Amino acid sequence: MLPSPCYVLSDAHLGVAPADVERDLLGLLRSLPGDARSLVINGDLFDFWFEWRHAVPRAGVRVLGELARIRESGIPVLWIAGNHDFGGGAVLRDELGLDYHMGPWRGQVGGWDAVIEHGDGLREKEDAPYRLLRAVIRHRWSVTLFRWLHPDVGTWIARQCSHTSRHTRPRDGGEGLRQVAHARLGTAGAPDLLIFGHSHLSTLERVHRGVFANPGAFMDAPRFLRIVPERIELRRWSTEGSTVEDALERVL
Repeated sequence: MLPSPCYVLSDAHLGVAPADVERDLLGLLRSLPGDARSLVINGDLFDFWFEWRHAVPRAGVRVLGELARIRESGIPVLWIAGNHDFGGGAVLRDELGLDYHMGPWRGQVGGWDAVIEHGDGLREKEDAPYRLLRAVIRHRWSVTLFRWLHPDVGTWIARQCSHTSRHTRPRDGGEGLRQVAHARLGTAGAPDLLIFGHSHLSTLERVHRGVFANPGAFMDAPRFLRIVPERIELRRWSTEGSTVEDALERVL
């Protein structure tokens, strides 16, 4: 269970994002202990994350420090692996105390029965080639071989390979992932709230008796979701504080 208020952000792509993205993210994270009681990172916080036996990427190290402080303050942090930061493990879990999770997660989020998933590979036809590639690069043999590379070499290779998915918006304008969400929310046993990332498109809409939400890419604009039992807000961070851009009240 993730208590209310729960903050949700996605797709900061630290390591390639402009410096002001990390600055805004640090500002948001430092403000959380005064209000938030839980935090969700829905994938791709880093443009690349991989844990070698004795090394990790240096990008975003100050953000990792803030996440550790947030966790030490008693605020639970759930990190859903994305397609760029799926190489997490002992460092995030054991050293920082984060709940690093592969695949979809279901549970109580701010008082809502929610499913959270990054969103990569969910479109049936368009993402079929990617699903095959994902199965290969996440296989334990592939991970073991990659771990034998020097971290500088491995990071360079990963950055070159991730360029396309980082900069290319979905050709369908996010409609494919939106259709996946609508189909899921229309089935028996559907959650009250379905949260995706990945498409970089901010979304907050009512679907049947549930809500589909996507905070959008923090790399593009410092947006996030704030979830309480009676309301979900799409907010934008600034140094003067956050402002509400959209909101939906809960329908019982």
